[in-house]
Amino acid sequence: MTAEKLPAGFEGSQDEEDDFETLLNRNFSALERFAPGEKVRANVVKVTDEWVFIDFGGKSEGFIPVSEFIDDERGSGVADGDVVEVYFLSARDNEYLFTTRIGKGAAGHSHIQTAFESGIPIEGRVEAETKGGYQIRIAGNIRGFCPYSQLGTGLDPGTLVEPGSLLTFRIVEMDEDARNIVLSRRSVLEEELKKEMDSFRETIAEGMTVRGTVTSIREFGAFIRVGPIEGLIPISEIGRGRTDVIEEVLSVGQEVEVKIMSLDWNAGRFSFSIKETMPDPWDDIEGRYPEGSVHMGKVVRLAGFGAFVSLEPGVDGLLHISRLGRGKRINHPREVVSEGMEMEVRIDRIDPDRRRLGLAWASAEREDAETERRSLEEISAYREKTAADAKGSFGTLGDILSGSMNRPRGRR
Repeated sequence: MTAEKLPAGFEGSQDEEDDFETLLNRNFSALERFAPGEKVRANVVKVTDEWVFIDFGGKSEGFIPVSEFIDDERGSGVADGDVVEVYFLSARDNEYLFTTRIGKGAAGHSHIQTAFESGIPIEGRVEAETKGGYQIRIAGNIRGFCPYSQLGTGLDPGTLVEPGSLLTFRIVEMDEDARNIVLSRRSVLEEELKKEMDSFRETIAEGMTVRGTVTSIREFGAFIRVGPIEGLIPISEIGRGRTDVIEEVLSVGQEVEVKIMSLDWNAGRFSFSIKETMPDPWDDIEGRYPEGSVHMGKVVRLAGFGAFVSLEPGVDGLLHISRLGRGKRINHPREVVSEGMEMEVRIDRIDPDRRRLGLAWASAEREDAETERRSLEEISAYREKTAADAKGSFGTLGDILSGSMNRPRGRR
C-alpha cells in the first residue's frame, strides 16, 4: 500500500515512527467488531481519486487506498456498488482502515507480522532467480524467498517470471526478526482460482454448449480449458467418424465448440465432446441411403465375422464375411479385403433404431454377374460352333444314305 494522505481523523497512522501495535490499540478498546487481519465482505459506496469507501454493515464506513485497485492497463478496477473482500488493519475515531494486500513503505513494513499471522496478501517485486526459487523484495526493503513450487498452480505452473515483476504473495514462514521469510504466490492464485470457479460454476451445467481452447493433446484425447476449468475430450468424442491421429484434427491453442458431458466438481474432473455439437448423420439415414442404392465406402475395421465399411463420418455398415468369398469359403475377411481399401457397396438392409447397415459388395457382384454372362455367351458360341463343324464333316443322314445308293457297284 503506497503512502497517501489519509481521511480526516486518521492522519499520522502511516508515520514511520508510529508503532503498529500502538496504532492498533489506539481507541481499539471500544472496537470489538474486527480483529487485525480479519477478512470482511463489503459494498463499495464511493470511489474517489485517493480512497475507496466501503459499507460493511455498521454505522461507520471503512476505506481502502484506491491504488490497491488500480490496474496500469485498465485504470481503477472498482466502481460504486461493487462487492469486495478486504482485510481489516486498524481503526481510529470510528474510521476503519482495510486493505486488499499489504504494499510497500513504512506502513507495509509495520504490517508484516499481521500479514503473516492473518494470511493477508502482500505485494512483492521479483529481484532475481536464485537456487530453488526467486528472491522477492517486500514492504520496501525486506527480502523474502519464493520456492519454485510455490510460484504457480497446477493449471498455471508459472515456474518462470521476469525480474522486476510485481506479484502478490502470502507469508508462509517467518522468524521473529523477519530475516528469513518464505513466500507463496501459489496460495494466492489458488484462492483467486477458487473464487473464479465458484462464480463460473453458477453459469454452466451439463448439456450446455461452450467454447474452449485446446491446451494439450494425448493419445487418449485432448485437454481443453473452458473458463477456469480444464477437462478432457476423449478420442471417441472428437468427431463423428473414427479418429486415429488427434493432431490431424486438433492443435494446441485451437478454439473449439464443445458440449459439456460431465462436471465432477468434487473430483475436479470435467469431460467434453465435439462430436455432440455436430449434426447426427443417422438423421434421415433412409432418405440418403435407401435399400438397394449403391455407394462408395472405405474399409475401416476388420473382424472375424466381416468388414466394417465407412460411408461417411459416423455411418459405418457391415459387409458380412459370407458376402466376401464370392462363392468360396474364407476364414477371415483379410483374405479378400484390407483396411483403407475403397470399395463399392450396396445397401442391403437398414435398422435406424439400432444404427446398423447391412451391406453387399456391389462391384464384386457386378463382376461376378458379368463373368457369368460372358461364360454363358462363350458356352452358347461354343455349342453353335460345334454344331456347325459337325454339319460340315458328316452331312445329314439323308445325304449319307443318298451317297451310298448312288455309289457304283463293283465287280464280284
